[in-house]
Amino acid sequence: MRPDHIHEVVRILRKEILQWPVPAIGHYVETPFTVLISCILSLRTQDKTTNAASERLFAIAATPEKMLATPVGTIERVIYPVSFYRVKARTIQAISGQLLTRYKGQVPSRMDDLLELPGVGRKTANIVMTLGFRKAGIAVDTHVHRISNRLGYVRTKTPEDTEMALRRKLPRRYWIRFNDLLVTYGQNLCKPISPVCSRCKIAPYCRRVGVTISR
Repeated sequence: MRPDHIHEVVRILRKEILQWPVPAIGHYVETPFTVLISCILSLRTQDKTTNAASERLFAIAATPEKMLATPVGTIERVIYPVSFYRVKARTIQAISGQLLTRYKGQVPSRMDDLLELPGVGRKTANIVMTLGFRKAGIAVDTHVHRISNRLGYVRTKTPEDTEMALRRKLPRRYWIRFNDLLVTYGQNLCKPISPVCSRCKIAPYCRRVGVTISR
């Protein structure tokens, strides 16, 4: 894909994704804390399960203070059946404790500070920066990594490599929305196996790198 084609690709994707549900991490953006915790819950968990668990959890604890005061067993029960719910319950409490002791109960907005929180990797940190603080960042998950490479826009081996390549190449005005666009498109049309290329509006710009079977 030619670098200048990204403008048309983004324009098409913005229109196309309106037909599908918003990804789980886009539902709980009331505060940076709810963004952070819902992102932790979403790891390796389907959106429907994440949304239901987030709804139940924030109904009883939507701040670090209330979360830390909630027994781990209660958090486990409320967020079940998200993947690794016991580990995530402990992680959520540990994050809440650090926010209270180190940041006066506020979620930090700097990447380096976010990465020091328990269970927070670059994808989660970027999501908090973009959705929680509206600061420039590029959150790269499996969908963003796969589609960016499938398009031929980048040639990378890992999500972290993809993030760095996009930071160098992707126009900054697209950074915040790029994750939403590609996650929604990847969940519904540009799937890992047998993508629906026959219905894809960005197909004219796609090199279909690695695609062997499509519909």
